[in-house]
Amino acid sequence: MECSLRAQLNIIKLMDLKPNFSDLARQYGLDRRTVKKYYEGYEGKPKTRNKTSKLDKYKDEIIEKLQIKGIKVKAIYEYFLDKGYDVGGYSNFNKYIKNNDLKPTAKSKGHPRFETLPGKQAQVDWKEDVKLISKYNEEFIINVFSYKLGNSRYCHFEYKKHRTQQDVFDSLIKAFKQTGGVPKEILFDNMRTVVDIVDNRRRINTKMQAFADDFGFKISLCKPRKSYTKGKVEAANKFVEWLLAYNHDFEDEDDLISIIKNINNKVNQYVCQATGVPPILLFQKEKEYLQPLPKNLIIESYMDHELRTSVHKDSLVNYKGRKYSVPPKYIGKDVLLKQIDNQLYIYCNIELIRIHQLSNKNFNYEPEDYKSLMAQSIKDNNDLDNIVLENLNILDSFLK
Repeated sequence: MECSLRAQLNIIKLMDLKPNFSDLARQYGLDRRTVKKYYEGYEGKPKTRNKTSKLDKYKDEIIEKLQIKGIKVKAIYEYFLDKGYDVGGYSNFNKYIKNNDLKPTAKSKGHPRFETLPGKQAQVDWKEDVKLISKYNEEFIINVFSYKLGNSRYCHFEYKKHRTQQDVFDSLIKAFKQTGGVPKEILFDNMRTVVDIVDNRRRINTKMQAFADDFGFKISLCKPRKSYTKGKVEAANKFVEWLLAYNHDFEDEDDLISIIKNINNKVNQYVCQATGVPPILLFQKEKEYLQPLPKNLIIESYMDHELRTSVHKDSLVNYKGRKYSVPPKYIGKDVLLKQIDNQLYIYCNIELIRIHQLSNKNFNYEPEDYKSLMAQSIKDNNDLDNIVLENLNILDSFLK
């Protein structure tokens, strides 16, 4: 309509005629003053307006986060919410990124959808070798074990440094305890801790089969190169990718574990696109269909009473929420923690490097370890002993 009006007005101008704005207004259903504006050169409202957005002030940071390999828009959005940024709703946030051409769109392949009855199946997978850097430039390469009930989509994430068979047992036991029962079937990817390859054929590992028999579930394996068969747990792993947004923004291992738990809680409380309700609600029904856990004696027989961890830059290791020291020369190395009675034995390879009495104190420095650590920055040996003693006393009293 606007194009036709402008064309007619141009003809009137070329013919040097006087326009009748009232007649033209009735013809085009406009106000005569609007017609006069077009005659005087008005081009109409612009198709695109350069409106400012409250997200503009975060644009540089959004671009920076989008450079992270494997990052998702939802992960950045959740990260900004945790930081207290005023970013509005997710749909507007996603639209802002698309309108500003900040993220290329990727086509996804279609795959069939399938559903499972309550309590029938869970799917498990690893999010492997996630590399993250703390605020203090300490590198962490971690794994997240993902366990997802097929009907409710209720998830359980478990932080792990390694992916051994014992890590699988520990993670499954924690997932069973968290959900209050065992499904009839668990679908595994073809992970080496579950499957042995014999004569180019897949066979379930003997120890893994014994674990399944004792806990009362059937082991099912994903079809090779058919990722959609474990699509539900793959979807859960997308949430785990929210971790990438915290790169250079977390304190230490404890903070990282806390972030994973926070993400896990969000996943279970957000509305699931497939079901239309949060997993936590459907889980209230599905848990009634789960099989009971076996006797504690069986559970205990599969639990690892040893713990592998790394020594932090403060020459401490974490054990049951408390921190214990080792000599500083082991900083950055992997050690084995083993509790015997009320004592903590710490090994590096097969060498016993420290024994601690288990304590209720948050920080448990062996004076010799703390002195060696302080000696790296204090050159005057005459004052070193006094400084060490004073600092340890302050540390004990301050953190009680």
